[in-house]
Amino acid sequence: MKFFVDTADTAEIADLASTGLLDGVTTNPSLIAKAGRDFIEVTREICGLTSGPVSAEVVALDHEGMMREAEILRKIADNVCIKVPLTIDGLKTCKALTGDGSMVNVTLCFSANQALLAAKAGATFVSPFVGRHDDNGFDGMDLIRDIRLIYDNYAFGTEILAASIRHGVHVLESAKIGADVITAPPAVIKGLFKHVLTEKGIEGFLADWAKTGQSIG
Repeated sequence: MKFFVDTADTAEIADLASTGLLDGVTTNPSLIAKAGRDFIEVTREICGLTSGPVSAEVVALDHEGMMREAEILRKIADNVCIKVPLTIDGLKTCKALTGDGSMVNVTLCFSANQALLAAKAGATFVSPFVGRHDDNGFDGMDLIRDIRLIYDNYAFGTEILAASIRHGVHVLESAKIGADVITAPPAVIKGLFKHVLTEKGIEGFLADWAKTGQSIG
């Protein structure tokens, strides 16, 4: 399973990229606003921090406007992935862009039927929002499970990018179901390293090592 980080904070991206675990980055207008930087500038910098896909989202709602914005965005770097909403115009744009060789991430997916449409439109990635689905009384993991079944039934090449990941259980369940990618905030990814027994084990080893009075090097 690929790990994308969901942020526009370049320091956080660089830190995670240094672990060798980072496969890509997702951004959105909210994350760009939080970063407080120029959209094109920060996207270009992010593209230089990873060789994987970097999702940059259009803000137009009509097909023609999306295509104009996509033309600007895909000139930033070869690894830009154009992010479009799961609407009729978004899927028109998806079809046009993927047909021209561009990567497209279809976002704001909340049903398996929507995911089916995205796959038929040739999406590179579809982003079902697990946490937001949970917030509205549904089971986000059931959504991932349904999409996985449908995509496997028809051998669609679209990758399931589980988004709105809130905690480690979401990551675990997504991996068990077979999501191709998860995208999560830096804190969630870093939280995967932590376990109380690992920390206690390190403390014990260091205490025993201190008793030997030795040093390495």
